[in-house]
Amino acid sequence: MHKFLHVLILAGLSFTCARAQETHKIWLSGTDFEHPKTWDFKVSGGINSGSWSTIEVPSQWELQGFGEYTYGRWYKELEQDEPSKEEGFYKLKFEVPASAKGKRISIHFGGVMTDTEVKVNGKVVGPKHHGGFYEFDYDITPFVKPGAENLLEVHVWKHSENGSINNAERKADWWLFGGIYRPVWLEINPQTHIAHVAVDPQMNGSLKAVLKLSNPSKNLRVSATITPLAGEAETFEAESRKLSGKPEELLEFNWEGVKTWDPENPNLYVLTLQLQENGKTIHEVTQRIGFRTLEFRKRDGIYVNGTKIKMKGINRHSFWPESGRSTSKRISIMDVNLIKDMNMNAVRFHYPPDDHFLEVADSLGLFVLDELAGWQNPYETETGKKLIREMVERDVNHPSIIIWDQGNEGGWNYELDGEFNKHDPQNRIVIHPWADFDGWDTHHYPTYLTGVHRFGNGENVFFPTEFMHGTYDNGIGAGLKDFWEHYSESPLFAGGFMWVFSDEAVLRTDWTGDEKFDSKGNLAADGVLGPHRQKEGSFFAVKEIWSPVQFKPKAITETFDGSFLVTNDYLFSSLNTVTMNYRVIQADAKALYQPGTKTRVVDSGIIEVPDAEPGETRKLQIPVSPDFFYGDWLEITATDSHGRELYTWTWPIHKADYFAEKLMYKGEGNKAATGIREGNTVTLRAGELSLKLDAQTGYITEIKDGDRLVPFVNGPQPIGMKAEVEKLVLSQEGQHAVCRLDYNGGIDHITWTMYPDGRVHMELIALKNAGRNSGFDGAFYEGDIDQFGISFDFPEEGVEGITLFGRGPYHTWRNRLQGIETGIWEKEYNTTITGESFENLIYPEFKGYYANFLAGNLQAGDNSFKVFSESDKLFLRLFTPDEAKNGFKGSHFQPRFPQGNLSFMYEISGMRAFKPLEQQGPSSQPSNIRIKSGDDGISMKLWFDFRK
Repeated sequence: MHKFLHVLILAGLSFTCARAQETHKIWLSGTDFEHPKTWDFKVSGGINSGSWSTIEVPSQWELQGFGEYTYGRWYKELEQDEPSKEEGFYKLKFEVPASAKGKRISIHFGGVMTDTEVKVNGKVVGPKHHGGFYEFDYDITPFVKPGAENLLEVHVWKHSENGSINNAERKADWWLFGGIYRPVWLEINPQTHIAHVAVDPQMNGSLKAVLKLSNPSKNLRVSATITPLAGEAETFEAESRKLSGKPEELLEFNWEGVKTWDPENPNLYVLTLQLQENGKTIHEVTQRIGFRTLEFRKRDGIYVNGTKIKMKGINRHSFWPESGRSTSKRISIMDVNLIKDMNMNAVRFHYPPDDHFLEVADSLGLFVLDELAGWQNPYETETGKKLIREMVERDVNHPSIIIWDQGNEGGWNYELDGEFNKHDPQNRIVIHPWADFDGWDTHHYPTYLTGVHRFGNGENVFFPTEFMHGTYDNGIGAGLKDFWEHYSESPLFAGGFMWVFSDEAVLRTDWTGDEKFDSKGNLAADGVLGPHRQKEGSFFAVKEIWSPVQFKPKAITETFDGSFLVTNDYLFSSLNTVTMNYRVIQADAKALYQPGTKTRVVDSGIIEVPDAEPGETRKLQIPVSPDFFYGDWLEITATDSHGRELYTWTWPIHKADYFAEKLMYKGEGNKAATGIREGNTVTLRAGELSLKLDAQTGYITEIKDGDRLVPFVNGPQPIGMKAEVEKLVLSQEGQHAVCRLDYNGGIDHITWTMYPDGRVHMELIALKNAGRNSGFDGAFYEGDIDQFGISFDFPEEGVEGITLFGRGPYHTWRNRLQGIETGIWEKEYNTTITGESFENLIYPEFKGYYANFLAGNLQAGDNSFKVFSESDKLFLRLFTPDEAKNGFKGSHFQPRFPQGNLSFMYEISGMRAFKPLEQQGPSSQPSNIRIKSGDDGISMKLWFDFRK
């Protein structure tokens, strides 16, 4: 005989602690997957199937080691005949207090995947529930024995018997799980009670409330009070209204002096409603609310509290690698903070999220688009009506929710559009995500120039509910600035939602070996964050691009007067709600030779921030102290009124040649450097250090320092141009040995100079010769230059790290030059593959392109060397990131990298964002070469220090 696990409810303790008129809640499961309770369990198929054991509730059974994993595109890329269809059987013994006798007892399920049949004491308590993303309940009063032991049995079907449920929820681009994954609880109420309340609180303090009453009687009144959730201890008088005795009542209240809710100032109140009979309170409910007014003006915009809004948004799945869609409030708090840290103000889902996520969105401040599931396929009408009611009744009072979505990318049913407002006194709009529908254009993955009479060229308010797709390191930050600035030129632009928040890589309990997390190749590797919320480079790019404080471009020169122009990009807040601090940072002269050497702050202070309304630009002033130009870069940090850092910007105080002079060690050479040519080999020598060049190719063939060979060879190879050595001239200029190579092609000449102390200087002049130009303006032209510079070979094996002076610490792309800042960055070698190496995601990545490269110490044991730039706006190419191994055909991991391993470049490739680069904005496009007779050419000056 199987021994059932037993949940004992301590009635005398838990029931009497609550005031008698409140709803009494008894948890049958844990409150979340991090605080579960154990139930008896059996699964019909897959791993650990066929026999009774135990399972934690709430959970997804696959993550507990049962059943079979299935990804939702089983029918397409995965080429499976059908998804997994196992069934789960749950049992739990429980008690309710004897004092519950005569009261109304209901059981509530926060979410079960996918069909659910519930029995209490052997009897089915109601019709089977269909749909995996919705809260549902049953009145179990006739089935429960108060004061005695009761048996709960829950039969769960992973695959629904309702075909439209499967099409909408389980034929989708996400993981398909099974089980009771959200909490289960009992509610005990008096026979006459408030069953549900839906409110419409306006910015002027008025509030409409739709009350549903169970077993209403005569002589009922409702008393309403509001209390601020935080801040000043404001008091508001209670208001009382007489009821009609009907099961549904519409009540109106009004309070003066309320503070409104918006994402920047998310003021919340607790609404308390007391149901009174003959002057005695018989039931009381509380609800967190926010006073705010929504207006949806077609051909104009979306307004909150009279302000036209622009949503800086992202899509998010309810997901955690070790628990699937069973999450926790801790994760919700972390995720909302991460969204806010990116300076976003909005989030969208493909299904109703956890209630605790919406609570956090209310309290920290986010706009939410709440979606009825339907991934490219809709629910049939009767099923959809039921699920809309469940969704809206649960979520209707959250001030964060401003829009209802019906389905996704074709997953809507036109017969259901009118159902939402049957349950929503706020009359939020209903959109069809990706469609231009009912005056709201939400087209997915638009091109930069979308489109013919739509978006900026159209008449309807537009906000793409998906754009900037983030597969691997694609999209998100790459190209965002172009899209955002272009769309913002239109007064019809209401924002957009990037895809997606985090990689949906799940722990495979059925896998053995080193690989443990599965994103189904490129299908679920879409996030700006890793599965455990590791920050990718685009995180910081978005943070800068969407910062509510925007600096106009500024270069610091010797005439710098401390002024900047800043624009307030908030929707609701004055600029002077922001705190700003500055620091002038000085690097130690030994920083590139002694990794880890600390910088010094030579000046710092608080900046007086001017009053500027949203959209206004004002001058910001910092003092230029006598020590200012002893610094090497300036930092300015902005912090919002809640203490959240908006961003830290940096500006170099000097040019590249200044830093090379300061940071490079100059030794004492006892003898002049020498240069000799023997056949096709030129050797430049200073003391024990020698550098050999091939006279025919111009490439370095050998670098030797005493007995030590430095394998920095086979360059400079031209990138983005052709160049052949035409002649070579070797000369002695004082103590320096000089080798000049003249070229035919894109390079005019390269001059190598060996200094007596062993330093090597390279000066390249390119794009100087216009040749036989044609065209009315007399210019040589060549287009589509996405890479330009020079490259060398250097072995990756043995590399330990780099001390890098430039913009970092993350690698970058041509169209993602935001989110990286000037500094000296100590970077350890790693082989992170963004979107794939989930077992060991190390950020920032090591390999890739780095912008505004000024100096570097490449640490590779005996192969180590240093390089310094005298040229500004130079990119360092530091090896080639490893390609993803598990992507499906047609996925694009990264653009082609040039030949060689270490490159110095003026042009680098752009990164895709789901669309080809030619469909993106200007910064994604290749450059071109234009040369006119008389041009000085483009100079690249580098110093190399191969000395040990």
